[in-house]
Amino acid sequence: MSSSNSAVTRIVDRVFPRMPDFYGLINAQCNLVCEGMDVFVHYMETGDPQFGERVRAMEKEGDELKARNMEVLGRAFATPMDREDIYRAIMTIDEILNYAKTTVREVEALEREPDEYMADMARLIRDGSRSLRDGYAKLSTSAAAADSDAAAARKAERSTEKVYRAALKELFNAEEHVSALGKENRAEDAEAKAMTYVIEMFKRRELYRHLSNAADRLEHAGGVLHDIVVQIA
Repeated sequence: MSSSNSAVTRIVDRVFPRMPDFYGLINAQCNLVCEGMDVFVHYMETGDPQFGERVRAMEKEGDELKARNMEVLGRAFATPMDREDIYRAIMTIDEILNYAKTTVREVEALEREPDEYMADMARLIRDGSRSLRDGYAKLSTSAAAADSDAAAARKAERSTEKVYRAALKELFNAEEHVSALGKENRAEDAEAKAMTYVIEMFKRRELYRHLSNAADRLEHAGGVLHDIVVQIA
């Protein structure tokens, strides 16, 4: 390239800066979330603390990626969609991995092993995150087709809520536990076991609730994707 052409290019770039690849930036965030949710599911299926450590590390990577994307957005002269929608996409995608990390922390703090209900909810959130990723990947080429993925992400929240309610139903089914306690020979033993179960019940309920809230974040992210599709399709 001649020096004159290079100078013209520099002038044009100053007057009309190149638009950052926001589709690619958002896709990178979605990919990281999906990788993180795969690890999160392994943690919920096994209780292996190594997977918990990896979730925390990936959440930190997600925060760094979110910060870089926000910086690019702040400097951008032009954007391929509404600036506010890009901001909402960046924030809501990141929140999914944030909730995975805080769920790991709660499991550790309450000193409980993940159970099958928790693993089921984690798998549903992972599947919804994959739908979200697939939808955002379509925005630059076939935006209208992304709406079915947005719907699938939101449906994952409803499916998670069904598991959450089933978990609570079993957890708070007191009749079986009262019956078992009534068979105890010593009243003090029955009281001790009742107190132990009550504490266990509320610890489990807190963990189920946190996973339900994580699914809410997924539903919110799916709603943002839907809003973007409506704007640009």
